[in-house]
Amino acid sequence: MKAALLSDRGVVKVAGDEARSFLHGLVSADMLELGPGAARFCALLTPQGKIIADFIATEAPAKDGGGFFLDVPRERVKALVDKLNLYKLRSRVMVEDLSEVLGVLATWDGTGATSVGLAYPDPRLPALGIRVMLPPHRAADTAASLGATLVDEGQYEAHRIALGIPRGGVDFGYGDAFPHEADMDQLGGVDFEKGCYVGQEVVSRMEHRGIARTRAVAVGYDGATPQIAATITAGGRQVGTMGSAAGGRGLALLRLDRAAEALSRGEVLLAGDVPVRPIKQDWARFAFPDSAKAAE
Repeated sequence: MKAALLSDRGVVKVAGDEARSFLHGLVSADMLELGPGAARFCALLTPQGKIIADFIATEAPAKDGGGFFLDVPRERVKALVDKLNLYKLRSRVMVEDLSEVLGVLATWDGTGATSVGLAYPDPRLPALGIRVMLPPHRAADTAASLGATLVDEGQYEAHRIALGIPRGGVDFGYGDAFPHEADMDQLGGVDFEKGCYVGQEVVSRMEHRGIARTRAVAVGYDGATPQIAATITAGGRQVGTMGSAAGGRGLALLRLDRAAEALSRGEVLLAGDVPVRPIKQDWARFAFPDSAKAAE
């Protein structure tokens, strides 16, 4: 079992008598049934359906003071806190940035339990393991209590990439991407049965009309690592943009229709000058270029 302290994650606390209903009415996942020990993957969107911030939400037990704790990309903490405070109005809710005192430890490739911090399963994919919110200086002790080896966070990043899980700010742009483009609909980040939330109409329309043509897609490559943000072309035409990469695997934001046409013509996808090939992950349920299914 491995564990890594993720320096790119921050923590936001939302507490108060109306915290649950407040969050439920704003974010893309159902918060009404969320309880201690569980987690939800969700996002706060613009009214136009674009992602302001994606995060993992969990609830603290009442004996520990309760409240909802949001595991957020550190670069989006301020934007999220500002937006939540904007929406708060007269709601009996407190929004607090705890990123200076709490961090996020990710554990994977094994099972274990700890009494330190606030532990919750990563709701996106079981293979991503368990996460723990805790004071950063407790990371080594917590890893030891789990029977895990504390490793560099780069190893977790390689694990994430190998699983094809997009990371905001690298594999898709905040304020620019829809949840479908970031595969949130595939990874439990959107509840299509819940009531209204900010951006819900646009997201529902994309789901029911099947109009998400751009997706974050896993890719494989050999040799040199493609550069982040490199333009992906096929036959001289742009079909996407390269995202994160490590150890022969990466993610790319692809126009699936254009990539499918290129592959059907036998053209190679190039991230800069590095050939890449789409790889369909087991969790991906969206339509995929047929000629890429057998890429690996």
